[in-house]
Order: sequence, then structure tokens, then C-alpha cells
Amino acid sequence: MTRYDKLVRDRIPEIIEADGETPITHRADDDEYDRRLREKVVEEATEFEESGDPEELADVLAVVEAIRAFEGIDPERLAELRREKRERRGGFDERIVLERVAEDGSETEE
Repeated sequence: MTRYDKLVRDRIPEIIEADGETPITHRADDDEYDRRLREKVVEEATEFEESGDPEELADVLAVVEAIRAFEGIDPERLAELRREKRERRGGFDERIVLERVAEDGSETEE
């Protein structure tokens, strides 16, 4: 028996059954669901980091959407927060990598 102990998409149990195997599952309560969604977004982001596969990025977005819905965050409000942060701190368009911060001007750009 293979152990997974992770949140999976809704149709995974039926897919496992169609393969002739028996999934052992339970339905998470709110606290567990919240915790497992947070774990899942990290899992999917790690998979995207490792593979660069757009399908993995789609998985990241699916989990983010599930978190948004579970937390009751209005989609327009989330978009507004994203815009506000971009206005305050910028985006990632310029590809800036912060290497370090020099104290008291002791180091300058090399």
C-alpha cells in the first residue's frame, strides 16, 4: 500500500477506483482543510519550481483559487490587493535580484 496523506483533487478517488485500486480517504474538517491547502500550495509551487511545467503552474493557481474561496476572499478584492501591492512595491518586470544591503554606505555596486 502506498501512503500519500495529502489533499487531492475531487476526482482522484474515482480515478484510483477505475484503475482497480481502493482509495482510503476522509473528508477534512475546516481546520485540517485550511492546513492542507497551505501545504498543497507549497507542494505545487515546488513542483513548478522543479519542472517549469505550465501544468504545474495551473495547479498552483487552482490551489490559490481554493484558498481564496475557502477564506471567503472576494476575487475583486484579491485583484485590488494585488494592484495596490504592485503600485506600492512594484512588480517583477525589471528582473531585479537583491544581492545584499550595504550598511552605512560601506559597500557600493561592483
